[in-house]
This record gives sequence, C-alpha cells and structure tokens, in this order.
Amino acid sequence: MRVAVIGAGLGGLCLAQGLRGAGIQTEVYERDPAIAGRFQGYRLMLSPIGLEALHRCLPRRWHALLDAVVGDATASGLVLDPQLNQVGELGTARTGIVVDRDVLRHLLLTGLTVHTGAALTGYDVLDGAGHDRVEARFAERAPAAADLLVGADGVNSAVRGLLSPHTTPTDTGVRFVIGRTPLTDRFAGMSRAFGAKIVGNGLSLLLGAMRFRVPPQEAAAALAPEVTLPDVGDYVRWAMILPPDGSLDDMAPQDAVLSRIRGWHPDLQALVEQGDPDNSTLLSIRVVEPRERWAPGPVTLLGDAVHATSPTGGNGANTALRDADLLRACLTAVTEGSRDLDAAVDDYERQMLTYGADAVRRSLEMLPTYSASGS
Repeated sequence: MRVAVIGAGLGGLCLAQGLRGAGIQTEVYERDPAIAGRFQGYRLMLSPIGLEALHRCLPRRWHALLDAVVGDATASGLVLDPQLNQVGELGTARTGIVVDRDVLRHLLLTGLTVHTGAALTGYDVLDGAGHDRVEARFAERAPAAADLLVGADGVNSAVRGLLSPHTTPTDTGVRFVIGRTPLTDRFAGMSRAFGAKIVGNGLSLLLGAMRFRVPPQEAAAALAPEVTLPDVGDYVRWAMILPPDGSLDDMAPQDAVLSRIRGWHPDLQALVEQGDPDNSTLLSIRVVEPRERWAPGPVTLLGDAVHATSPTGGNGANTALRDADLLRACLTAVTEGSRDLDAAVDDYERQMLTYGADAVRRSLEMLPTYSASGS
C-alpha cells in the first residue's frame, strides 16, 4: 500500500510516522517552500487522547524523548483584573501536559520523506484492480500515484476544496493576537497569572508558561541522537482574544495588544513589549464544520482540513492527532488482511466525522466565554 499525505502539519506528520511504523509506504507533500518556511512554535496542551495517539504513532524508542521535552501545565483557574487582582474564578482549572508545537513538529519530521514546494493543483481517480487508485497533481513537480490520498493541509485545504467543495471555512469574526516571550525571573514571578483569564476593557488576555522538563536539544542528544530538535528555552505564551467587532487597524501584533493594555500592570505590559516580534502573529478565528459526507473513494481528510476548531476549545491539535492514530489503525488492518481499503477508510470517516463535529461545536461554545467583556 502507498499513501500520499498532503500537508506537513502535526496531524499529517503523526499519520506518516504511524504508517511508517506499520510498514506502509508513505510520502508527505507540503506546499511551503521549506519545512521551516513559517513559524509554528506556540505551545499546545496535550489531552490524554492526544498524548496516547502520539505514543501509538511514534516509534517506541522516542517515547522517552517525547516525555522529556513536554512540560507540566499548571493553571490557577482565576479571573484577574488588569492589575492582577483576583475578581473571580473560572471553575476547575485545566492542568495537563503542554508541548511546543515546533519541537513536536521536528520530532515528527524525523525519518520521513517530505517533499516541499509541492502545491496540490488537483487529483485524478484511476481505475485499478480491486480498488481505485489516485494520482495527485502538483504545480511544480511530477504527479504522484497512491492507493490513498489524505488531505491534511489545514483550514485552507486544497484537497477539501476538490473533495467536498460545499464544506468551507466560517469566519467567526473574532480576532486572536498571540505571541511569546522568554520566561525570565521577572515573569516567573507572575505564576498566579498563568492559566488565569485577565479581563478588562472588554478584552481577555491569556497567559501560559512553557517550561521544558529537559531542554529539547539536550534531551535529543541524550535520548535519541538521530533526532534534531530546535534550540528553544522556556517561554510565556500570551494571547488576546478580541470581540467580534475588534479591529486590528493593520497593527503589528505586539502593538495591537499594547495599544489595548495601557494602564495595565507593568509586568503585563513588559511581557508583551519583550516578546519576540518574529514569534507574534494576528489570526482570524475560522472554523470548518464537517458537512454531509463526500462520495467514497481513495481520498479522505484529516485534522483542520475537515474539522478546524476555535483555539478556545484547546482541542484542535488533539483531534488531528486522534485522526492520525485512528486512520493508522484502520490502514494497518488492511495490511494485515482483516479488511479491505474501502471498508477501512469508511470506518475512519464515520468515526472521525462524528467526534470532529463535536470538537468544533465544543470549541465554539467556549468562544463567547473567552471573548466576553468582563466589565
């Protein structure tokens, strides 16, 4: 069996690692001109489902490395005002495991065949003995034939646009400003604000610390020398969610936040001022809700390509990792002879569309809470 994965995000790479471990020939095609063509380095929280999916898809020899480069998330569960005074409680604080997206992506890239500069322009379904095959077409490279084409190419998925054109992204109108700042001693003293919601002026500012159990490069050298991880230190991830009518006024990300927190606690202002401008960005919160099922065949979707969530739900990456593990298991059953490919893909899609739609719904339910005025 040969699988072509479109998109080198976390979900697509996790799938490729899982299939590689199962002996299934897999190649990844990424439209970006280089693997590090754009920054992808914020922290994310791994749910038990996401962490288990990663462990099942990664080679067992890397499990210790993964466990070394994650961090332990702590959350105060408080609502604070702009001067960091407690004004309420969020309820049960979310704690768990956090991982740096860029570090995880480099781990997942190890040993894979990834073709960059491979922008998909279309695909053709080919008649084959026993089941149809598919040939992917690219703008600047030769076509690639496979038994299964997996669209793991994000919210703007080219594969989804061809396979399920009626499934389109929806802009919630909410804007998201995110950045990161090295975790110095000064900011380490703000621990009660980590995992809290800071509200004022109709805005919410959210802070989260990324403290590696072991520095990534040091951990790789000791536990898996064949893996190259980025040289990154502990940091604070800060994010501001603006209400639907919040204009960004074409500002740089840090300026967009600083202009809205004048008069706030000096540590909060310093945190944003000292952020790395290359690691700060402005985002529109868009979602993709799974619609009616597409026609069965040798093409399917994974992750944000089919169920992009609002970041307020904290479940987008975890759901993509769950997809990868589920599809790995379904395709492994094909190689073991217990089912055919069509049945395996059908089983994957039925399960994925159900829990994927639920993940989007739950993320949208969280959105009004985080973008409320707090005044």
